[in-house]
Parts: sequence; structure tokens; C-alpha cells
Amino acid sequence: MLYRALRPLLFRLPAETAHGLGTKTLRGLQAATPLRGLVRDRFRVEDDRLRVAALGTTFPNPVGVAAGFDKDAEVPAALGDLGFGFVEVGTVTPRSQDGNPRPRLFRLAEDRAMVNRLGLNGDGVDRVKRRLARTDAGVPVGVNVGKTNDAGPERAVREARRVADRLREHAAYVVVNVSCPNVPDEFEESAPAHLHDLLGALSEAVPETPLLVKAGPDQGREALAALVDVLDEHAVDGVVATNTTTERPALGSPHAAETGGLSGAPLEQRATETVRTLARLDDDLTLVGVGGVDSAESAYRKLRAGASLVQLYTGFVYGGPATARRINRGLLDLLERDGFDDVEEAVGVDA
Repeated sequence: MLYRALRPLLFRLPAETAHGLGTKTLRGLQAATPLRGLVRDRFRVEDDRLRVAALGTTFPNPVGVAAGFDKDAEVPAALGDLGFGFVEVGTVTPRSQDGNPRPRLFRLAEDRAMVNRLGLNGDGVDRVKRRLARTDAGVPVGVNVGKTNDAGPERAVREARRVADRLREHAAYVVVNVSCPNVPDEFEESAPAHLHDLLGALSEAVPETPLLVKAGPDQGREALAALVDVLDEHAVDGVVATNTTTERPALGSPHAAETGGLSGAPLEQRATETVRTLARLDDDLTLVGVGGVDSAESAYRKLRAGASLVQLYTGFVYGGPATARRINRGLLDLLERDGFDDVEEAVGVDA
């Protein structure tokens, strides 16, 4: 209720400024040890039916924070306190970079969506490593790794390998981001030849850490099948589906024409169909569904399509601190309605 009252004021600020203010607030929460217990009691939903065993670990619930929200691992423990079952930090690059010029993050409030062209801005791997080393998030933390914006194919492989190697001891899983639409087109990152080189290097760098690939939402079944063939060859554990899209469905916001990646509600159906297609192509892959998750119902659709876990970013921006609690409580109601004993029973029933 408080966030609902404050949101109109926050939305008067530029989107990136408001995000910075939110991160600063979460840093304060993370440092306030006596307060954290009260926050956990209010926002966490503790129920064994929500637990998910995947990627070699146990997630307390399937609702996580997508990469991009906590790029530099500043607030993973605070996000866990708010009831999220896991946090994916990054995309982490081998050195700090500024990203694209501001403004580069836009709310499409009429569409419950956002457009970003941040361009992989961040503090770089060394600072992220120091933060992860001194932080007990209390929930699994995934690490999304990438390259600097001016790297060509060979350097991109070396850079992703370096980041993964530096952070593997702190990562429940590693994701390589080959589908960001907001970086220079130095080469085709998702091309099979490059993926073979990249995944071969990463498999050597993190042999005991689950490895996933982040896929885009604009690939058809044939392209996804080719991707799955490459993933199978390198024994990749899963796919995060999906990244943002550069396409524009019918939108009502004046910011709809901004260049960058579109996220939020308009992406939900396309992202869910990508999850379903991947589940049908290879039921051994662990799928993390992201794109338009902002309610128990939208999360449940991705779980039923084949995702073992779901993530959100834009839905968190619009829903506020109680988002994870609301979704997890709603998932319990949906599981009970449909006669499932736990969330894992619902995974893939519509695939």
C-alpha cells in the first residue's frame, strides 16, 4: 500500500534516477541487521511446496530477480529479504564501462513495460567479486557474464571466460549473455561458430558450476533448435528465456519509439512461447522463464510451459517491494486449485 502511494512520485523522476534511489534504499536495508529480520518476516513466504531443486541447488521459491536490476551485486541480500528465491547479478564485464549515454531507461507505464538501452554499464568484475565475497545473500545468486562493448569475437571469449573464472566460487550458476540488443554490433554473438568457441571456453573455466545461456525472444523454432544442438554438444545445463526484444507490438506509451530492448507485459506471451518451444525441443534443459512476469498467473504460465524458475525486473518496478510475496502466495493458491502437491509438479504440464 505504501509503495502504491509513493509510486506516482517516484515515476516523476527519470527512470534511472528512481532506480538508483531504490538501490540506495536497499543498500540501507541490507546494512541494517536488526531491521532485516522484520523485513523477512513480512515479505518472505516460507512453504515447502514452493521449493525447487534445480541446477544442483535448492531454491526456496521459484521467483527470482532478473539480471539488470542488481548489475553490480550491491543488494542481493536485501532482495532475498524481500522474498525472492534467487537473484541473478550482472551482466558483469571484465572491467568497468559507462554504457550508453543517458537517458537510456524509459518507463512505458500505459503498457506496464520498459525500454532500456543501458549498454552493459557496470563496475567490472573485480568490484563485483569483492561485494559477493563479503555478502551472504541467504538465497542462491546467479552470475550473468558478458564482454566489454568493443570486444571482437576472440576477445569476447577470453573476457567471458575471465569473468566466469573470477566469480565461479560465488555463483550458484553462470549465465552467458549472448542476446543483449543494446551493445555495438561487432559480430553476431549467437552465431553457432562463436557459441561453440564461447561455450567450450566457459565449460573449461567453470566445470563444476551449472552453465546457462540467455536467449533472445525473437528466434523462431528453427533457430532455437539450432541453439539447442549447440547447447547439447557442450552439455550446457539450461537457458534463460528470454532477453528483451527490439520489436514493437502495438503500444500506448509516448516512449514506445525509443530504441532499445522492450521488457514487461508486452513480452509475456512471446517469452512464454519461447519457453514452451525450448521445453519441447529438449526436456533435459533447465529453463528460467523471464519476460512479462508480474503476477502469480503470468509466473504460473511460464512454469506450466516448462520453466523450473522465473525471473522479473519490470514487474518488480511496477509492483514494488511486496511483488515476490504476492506472486508466491498466488502460486500456492493456483497449485491448490489445480491439485498439485508442489510447484515442481506443475512444471511443463502444458509443454
